[in-house]
Amino acid sequence: MEKENIYYATGKRKTAIARTWIKPGNGEIIVNNRSADEYFPIESAMLIMKRPLTLTNTLKSYDIKVRVKGGGISGQVGAIRHGITKALILADPDFRQILKKAGFVKRDPRVKERKKYGQKGARARFQFSKR
Repeated sequence: MEKENIYYATGKRKTAIARTWIKPGNGEIIVNNRSADEYFPIESAMLIMKRPLTLTNTLKSYDIKVRVKGGGISGQVGAIRHGITKALILADPDFRQILKKAGFVKRDPRVKERKKYGQKGARARFQFSKR
């Protein structure tokens, strides 16, 4: 969806969903109406989220607005990274090769495995007693 150089993409990771809008600007990132630094106090989370921008040398070229819900910090950061990647590809299709090589284009398919009936967890079993 394009509206006067505003690009929209949806990113997903685990149970988190990030709706991402990017537009030409000065590198401001807003997550759920708060600055990204305020929303994610963990430095490593910020690095993961900004990785597509640093790879494409567009860290100060786009303003990013994100609405993210579901999951925890790790899932939300991954979803935002996926959303930013997809939006950057819409903005400039030449970025696709760089981002694909880094492994950011494909959604991370790893999700929690369901608990099975008659068992303690997905793989864990109740202790077996012979007698």
